[in-house]
Amino acid sequence: MPPLRVALRADASQASGTGHIVRCLALAAALRDCGAQIRLVTRQLDLDTASLARAAGVESVLLPASVPGLSVADDPVAHAGWAGARWSDDARQTAEALAGWHCGWVVVDHYAFDARWQRQVAQSLGVRMAAIDDLADRPHEVDCLIDHNLHADHRRKYGALVGAATALLGGPRFALLGPAYAGLQPARIDDAVASIGIFMGGVDSTDLASLALRACREQAGFSGPIEIVATGASAHLAGLQARAGRWADTRVSVDLPDLAAFFARHGLQIGAGGGATWERCCAGAPMLLLQAAANQQVVVRELAVIGAAAALAEHEAASVTTVGRAVADLLADAPRRRALAQRARALVDGLGARRVAVALGADTLALRPARAEDAECSFAWRNDESTRRHSCDTREIDPVDHRRWWSGALADPARRLFVAHIGGRNVGVLRLDIEGTQAEVSIYLDPALTGLGLGPRLLRAGQRWTRENTALERLVATILPANRASMRAFEGAGFVRGGPQWSWPVAPERSSLQGMHP
Repeated sequence: MPPLRVALRADASQASGTGHIVRCLALAAALRDCGAQIRLVTRQLDLDTASLARAAGVESVLLPASVPGLSVADDPVAHAGWAGARWSDDARQTAEALAGWHCGWVVVDHYAFDARWQRQVAQSLGVRMAAIDDLADRPHEVDCLIDHNLHADHRRKYGALVGAATALLGGPRFALLGPAYAGLQPARIDDAVASIGIFMGGVDSTDLASLALRACREQAGFSGPIEIVATGASAHLAGLQARAGRWADTRVSVDLPDLAAFFARHGLQIGAGGGATWERCCAGAPMLLLQAAANQQVVVRELAVIGAAAALAEHEAASVTTVGRAVADLLADAPRRRALAQRARALVDGLGARRVAVALGADTLALRPARAEDAECSFAWRNDESTRRHSCDTREIDPVDHRRWWSGALADPARRLFVAHIGGRNVGVLRLDIEGTQAEVSIYLDPALTGLGLGPRLLRAGQRWTRENTALERLVATILPANRASMRAFEGAGFVRGGPQWSWPVAPERSSLQGMHP
């Protein structure tokens, strides 16, 4: 099977910030891990997006320069002007940039584009379309929509703005963070805050970083080390550096390549409510969030309501006085800081980009024969509490016993073990226990990747292998009554329930596999 090709369409500018590019590059890293080839299509506005892509090792294609004096007053999309071109011209140019590359998906992360752009690009290239959004302020015509913001029901949030068949990947579980956040050790929360970190986004157009620094020093009276992260894109960088020079133990780190370590090394973080919020959550850093843009209001409010972040009262504007008081309160309250960090960390595990990449690449899922070295990952998946809960034997498994069983299963002629993978990413295990003319099938997935539709695809791959390589007549499965997810997966793969057992006839003329798509 040829590798999946995914095109990303995103920009960065003083108006839109750098967050769209940053999260697309995080998704690019996860897609590459799944064997995909990536191309970023971007328009050079007033920030150098091509350099950002190059630093991440991502191929980029530049669209023509923005149109001087462009008027989009007649466009119903609120942020239409951020594209630097009319949507129809951008769609045509994007399709031209990707012509002949034969991508399977186009992922657009841009507040300037709606269903019109998506429809034109999808029809021009014959691709599936995904959108990254959080505003829910315009219609989308996409196969998949990713929104990492908190919401009780993302289907209700978007309502008629998306089609009924659109797959919604919603919530911080799908936060698009870079590879450094997977497995990141949480920040240490001491009784006294030893240092403070400040990051207000890649642009910080209102110079909130300077305000936060003054609040810490002048109002809260904090005398310990403060590290401020800024980028070369900030128009206020020189002034911020000069202001930081007024105090000892105050430094400005510019274009820091590893924000994960930055978020984890300080006892308190102060930042804007943009995409970096989810990075702070993953680092388990107690944080004070400030609203730097209108679209951040919901994030700041929702995290404050659930106790995952501190924030100013809704009637309070950010000032040296109000921010300083909030900082002082947090410095004096270690139990509150620990509670904030614990709730934030519970929201984000750093695997969101991997989940989205797997969802986009799910149709490339394939089986390979299991090997001895697969015992380690299979043990972690099989021994996970969420897997054991739905197994006939719910006891915790001893690692030595599992390795012994795995080795024996590989050598047993009446048993077939397979590992499912999407590119280089292993995602699950399928087992066939053969007895006569039938085999009992059982599957389990990497617990981090459940809910992405992999179960039916894994089963269909096993069905194809069985039909093409054996003389078996029937596959059967036993599913516990409480395991609704497995029931849906087996039903989706054409298995029919008969009492406690589910079955699928292998013979083509009797099989519901024929004509089914992954």
